[in-house]
Amino acid sequence: MEFATMMELLGSGLVFTVQIFVITLVGSLPLGVLVAFGRMSRFKPIALITRFYISVMRGTPLMLQLMALAFGPYYLFGLQMGNDWKYWACSIGFIINYAAYFGEIYRGGIQSIPQGQYEAAAVLGYSRAQTFMKIILPQVIKRILPAMSNEIITLVKDTSLAFVLGVMEMFSQSKAIASSQASLLPYVLAGAIYWVFNFIVEIILTRIEKKLNYYHD
Repeated sequence: MEFATMMELLGSGLVFTVQIFVITLVGSLPLGVLVAFGRMSRFKPIALITRFYISVMRGTPLMLQLMALAFGPYYLFGLQMGNDWKYWACSIGFIINYAAYFGEIYRGGIQSIPQGQYEAAAVLGYSRAQTFMKIILPQVIKRILPAMSNEIITLVKDTSLAFVLGVMEMFSQSKAIASSQASLLPYVLAGAIYWVFNFIVEIILTRIEKKLNYYHD
């Protein structure tokens, strides 16, 4: 196989990798906020359910969760989900898994804000929503960004787990090429592309962090 053809196949796999990455962030970042509030809820049933959800998501392998979503409907209920279900299962699996991690990061950031700031905002006449959006949230974002960056970079690498569902992302493509060509070169190229992808993500996150430096503790 020519090098150009190999790179073209890896490029097609990279498209799926980027799609999984973007869909996961778009879904899990806002869902993580709901998870954080559920975890901090004073209504015990909601807090307990959220804690159980987080425990399951963080305590079991993501690969197992993807397999459960993809094959569970058929083996548990006899449902035929169709050929496109593996893509939906992949997206849902990544979103609910990362929402649990992001939720805990959000919770830590929110609870790190001194109670005095809430009280001062109340004295100034801010509503609870205004207090959170204008005073608390900017500080929370700055505090949690390093931890969020680590999770986002991990997500780039975790996209390779989609291979278990037969989604032809970049790792799956490199594995198929390596098997057909009896060569490790596709793995080396895939590793280099993952590194470049992560490097770009790291640069973007670093710039965001620098822009938030005007918020001082």
